[in-house]
Amino acid sequence: MERKLATVLFVDLVDSMSLVSGADPEVVRQRVNRYFEQVARCIETHGGTVEKFAGDAVMAAFGVPRAHEDDAERALRAALHILPAVEELGLAVRMGVEAGEVVVEDAESTFATGEAVNLAARLQQAAPEGGILIGPGVFRLANGRVVAEPAEPVTVGGRPEPLPTWRLIDVAAQPVRSLPSAPFVGREGELELLHNAYARAVRDRRAHLATVFGEPGIGKSRLVHEFVEGIERATILHGRCLPFGEGVTYWALAEMVKQSAGITDDDPVAEAFDKLRACCESDAIADLLATAAGLLGASERERTREELLWAARSWAEQLAGMQPLVLVFEDIHWAEEPLLNVIEHLAQSLRDVPLLILCISRPELLELRPAWGGGNVRAVAIELAPLNTQESEQLADGLLPESRMHEAQRALVLEKAEGNPLFLEETIRMLAERGADGDGIPDTIQALIAARIDSLPPEQKQLLQRASVIGRVFWQGAVEALAPQLDASALLETLLDRELVAPEERSTISAERAFRFKHVLIREVAYGGLSKAMRAELHAAFARWLRERVGDELLEIRAFHLDRAVSLREELEGSAPDDLRIAAADALEGAGERALNREAFQTARKQLVRAVELEPTLRRRYTAAHAAWRLLEMQTVTVEMEAVEAEAAATGQSRIQARALTALAEMALYQRADADAARRLIEKADEVLGDDEDVDARFDVYAAAGQIASWLGDFAEVERLAREALEFVRTANRKDLEAIVIQALAQYAIMRLDVVEAESLGRQARELAQESGSVRARAAALGSQAWLDEISGRPEAAERSYKELHQLYTDIGHAAGAGATQIYYGRLLKSTGQTARAEATLRDAVRILTRIGDRGRLCEAQRFLAQTLAAAGKLDEAERVALQAIETVGPEDKLSIWTTQMALGVVRAAQGRDGEAEQLLHDSVDAFVESGLRFVELQALNELSAFLRARGRDDEAAVYEERARELAPGPEPAASSVPGA
Repeated sequence: MERKLATVLFVDLVDSMSLVSGADPEVVRQRVNRYFEQVARCIETHGGTVEKFAGDAVMAAFGVPRAHEDDAERALRAALHILPAVEELGLAVRMGVEAGEVVVEDAESTFATGEAVNLAARLQQAAPEGGILIGPGVFRLANGRVVAEPAEPVTVGGRPEPLPTWRLIDVAAQPVRSLPSAPFVGREGELELLHNAYARAVRDRRAHLATVFGEPGIGKSRLVHEFVEGIERATILHGRCLPFGEGVTYWALAEMVKQSAGITDDDPVAEAFDKLRACCESDAIADLLATAAGLLGASERERTREELLWAARSWAEQLAGMQPLVLVFEDIHWAEEPLLNVIEHLAQSLRDVPLLILCISRPELLELRPAWGGGNVRAVAIELAPLNTQESEQLADGLLPESRMHEAQRALVLEKAEGNPLFLEETIRMLAERGADGDGIPDTIQALIAARIDSLPPEQKQLLQRASVIGRVFWQGAVEALAPQLDASALLETLLDRELVAPEERSTISAERAFRFKHVLIREVAYGGLSKAMRAELHAAFARWLRERVGDELLEIRAFHLDRAVSLREELEGSAPDDLRIAAADALEGAGERALNREAFQTARKQLVRAVELEPTLRRRYTAAHAAWRLLEMQTVTVEMEAVEAEAAATGQSRIQARALTALAEMALYQRADADAARRLIEKADEVLGDDEDVDARFDVYAAAGQIASWLGDFAEVERLAREALEFVRTANRKDLEAIVIQALAQYAIMRLDVVEAESLGRQARELAQESGSVRARAAALGSQAWLDEISGRPEAAERSYKELHQLYTDIGHAAGAGATQIYYGRLLKSTGQTARAEATLRDAVRILTRIGDRGRLCEAQRFLAQTLAAAGKLDEAERVALQAIETVGPEDKLSIWTTQMALGVVRAAQGRDGEAEQLLHDSVDAFVESGLRFVELQALNELSAFLRARGRDDEAAVYEERARELAPGPEPAASSVPGA
């Protein structure tokens, strides 16, 4: 069975009853036979196939069994010739023509079924006597050659909207022939821009980002090829983003890393690690890059995107430090968000090294990422427009070095190409292959490529279609496995000569010759010709070959192909065989766990949910819920983790039960603001975990318990838990977690305004973060440093740190971190008198935190916004937001209860409601004195003393101002009191 793009023609006699009424049967039969003969002759003359005669109707197909580049035109011309031929017989007909995908039994079958057949029949019924009604499919394929006028839309059963139609008037004939070749023309200016960007990167020793945008076939890859060929004494690494986009988050980066280290995907893990460590300046960087490159598999330990950002930056910085570095990311319109974040992070953060990041993309990228490159003064975007008339003529002449077309033919080729180099090149090459037999020009590149593929000998076509199942890049060994009866080596050489495929310079599987479809559309059209049943069979076969050849090193790719096989079987048969379904579920689970380790949570969630659908297990349900947890899909986490916890408890799987309870505790705290429930859940998690020394699970319990204690205002317990956690992670030799705990202690020291302690702890945290390669820890330490700069009177340094931290959280998709940073940055802006900027920043924080349902941080964003609005004189809104903050805060969130009451006091003071304001501000000061949290006490003292001064009560204000001066941060730091520091 095969799928084809075909054009279907229906012809039916008008008023056939009057033809037979009262007439001699023999005469009628003779006239009807001549009618059928004339119609069939017109169809066959134009290359169509008569499918069937039904009563007085004739159905014909163009493109079955063999496609031509101009099948739509042939069908329309045949229809136009049928009209006078039938009129000569004294008869009249009406006709309908439509194009679309049909299914045929095999490559030589002429029996087609599909929507195009039904639509053509419906158009014929609606056509006027002696008229030809055409649908949008055939109009699109033949557009530019069709002379037609709009007709009334036709209602078709099962379609929500009427079908647009046109009445055919005429079609022009356009023959051409050519000899192929492909010079580089029309992109000299764009090439100079790329060289200028590279020269600036080398001269200034700063990272530059260049993105080449353009439609398929417009010449993006050719431009970049010419640029790269013109560079000397530089390291040039290429990486491609795969079109299916599942489980290949960092695929392009991984290709580059492997190229830089000389790694192939089937290297033994130990050998690959040795190569990578020899290439990297530290084992920490190598280990992180190994995760991105798929060398670690689904390890027990999660690797965060923050860590991978840091590792990628260090790797690129090292390479560029040796000689200029060019990183070429191909097809980034297929990239997932985390990879786009890596690219922009490298472009914005790398300094003092010559680096050019060159991206190739379709315009669709800007729909996903409208601000791509925005805000980076060293970013340049180059849009490739169609070639102009002169450039197109130059390219056409270069493609015809030995002979020239007839001028009319040449003009038609240029017109149909519309400045698209690939279209022009492929059209001329098709005509060269067809020789004198070529009597038409394809109207779209899809029709052109389908015609080229259909014109191949059967064995070449079969090999091309099997290769298309593998992907844009494929391996000879894989094709041999999918088509064992064919001489793949010889056939691939022929396809190379025909320029349907090209050799791939670097194979990711050693000892396997790799090839690439010359254009993605060639691959897509070849794949589209396969029946879904055959696709399912071939996807499964390729997955088997992949496992036998490289084991689990390309697990994400194998998972994709197994899932495609299952989906196709489910679509066709309602279900897939158990062994296929189980194999797909296993592969998806492994790929999902790898994605979790890379912190590609969207991808992980999709893969793990699909694994659960195919074969639900407790572990799969847990990991799927874990991905949702990391995505802060709070309602989903609550529902799924409750089910996981119940089953884990019933089956005695304590580690999973404990981690589910920990997630539920966090959801209870931040989603429902129920600290009591959160405490019960985390106590149960600790009990269930027992003596289990799983480091990550135990650390999560410590972290959640600390959050709950802080929420309840038990700051002595917060510190006790932090110090206990510190001892635990030191024993486990987890420097990344040690850095996180120490920076948490540093933040607690800031809350006490113990700057000496905080500075010392902050230095330790930064050192540990650097040693461990943990970008998560680095981000936390950066936040503490920004806070210290703020309270120590260094607002410019604090602003730089907050901006850097916000960008980091934004890059890695950590919404809660980004929202929290905006709170702190807004607080800084307000304290330095930048009220308008503070208001905008705090509104952004409220928007982010409202979206994710984070009540704990949202109330703080709201109370700071209320205070800022009051300072700006927007008192009505300030009151509304202050009251919202009080409603948002959890009933046991002691600190936020006090801070939101203080904010309301500030608003009441601005409103002139002095009695209420003074009481609220006094209560806040008393509460903060009792808590020992001097940072917020200082805020409350400043607000109260300002209130008193404004009322002329200077003596009272002076008392509070003296206390505020006593609290203000002191001299430079000394040694830390952290045990073992």
